[in-house]
Amino acid sequence: MQVTATVHVAVLDPLPMFRRGVAASLSSLGHLVEEPANAEAWLRERPGGVVLLTLHSAEDVDQLTALCSLRPRPLVVALPSADDASLGVRAMRAGARSVVAREATASALQRAVSATLNGEAVMPANVAALLVAGRGGRVPRGSAPSAEQIAWLRRLSDGWTVTRLALDTGYSERAMYRLLRALYQKIGVGTRLEAIMLAQEKGWFEN
Repeated sequence: MQVTATVHVAVLDPLPMFRRGVAASLSSLGHLVEEPANAEAWLRERPGGVVLLTLHSAEDVDQLTALCSLRPRPLVVALPSADDASLGVRAMRAGARSVVAREATASALQRAVSATLNGEAVMPANVAALLVAGRGGRVPRGSAPSAEQIAWLRRLSDGWTVTRLALDTGYSERAMYRLLRALYQKIGVGTRLEAIMLAQEKGWFEN
């Protein structure tokens, strides 16, 4: 059964030309394509919407993790570079419904969005191979975090955004992202979700 209803779609990418190209492609299917400044607020207003999120860095994966932690869980299609299969694996583990290479053709993107709306998970073959093999997006476990860092993770597990955490701790948002990225590297994970899961596994929140 194919989805025919109009759906709100958010495109999150740093390049205006790319966003406009995606908008033209998906608008031809009848979808309402937007470019929100705040994806979390946009999803709260449009709980049935789809988010297309380009992935270039760990900060982008953090944003993906934050979006996928919302309830009801949104439909997020991650758009990593075609030559970075491990980033696609991290996206799937963080909660993305589908992964499509950012360099994919307009028709491939259309098919992926339609399939995602119909309950299917779409991903490149190399991402699927890494997932099946249990590789990609993981690094060896590192050292334990400080009490302050555990407090950060506890707040993130409670649903705090990085922006709110930065305000609460007195750091700029950019500095907070940098500190969190260093924390993830320290404890041997790649994303916020993996950090929270590790903290729960290790019992750090119980201290």
